Amino acid sequence: MIGAIAGDVIGSVYEWHNLKSKEFPLFTNECTYTDDSVLTIALADTLLTGTPYIENLKRFYHWYPNVGYGGSFKKWANSEHSEP
Repeated sequence: MIGAIAGDVIGSVYEWHNLKSKEFPLFTNECTYTDDSVLTIALADTLLTGTPYIENLKRFYHWYPNVGYGGSFKKWANSEHSEP
């Protein structure tokens, strides 16, 4: 999990760029966590606490709403429905 989150933060500034080089700064001031980190932690919390994953995904979305979720996920997370 730590590796996934580190990769998310490191890659956050390169996400929409076609970077081919293996030489780049790992951490810059612009690096940040994204929806990938938030949802990884939400699922880890589900495994550790037994909280239903749908409840956790929606709860974590509302705790961290502005980190790059796709439109369909936002719509689902704000709905009353449990099915995606």
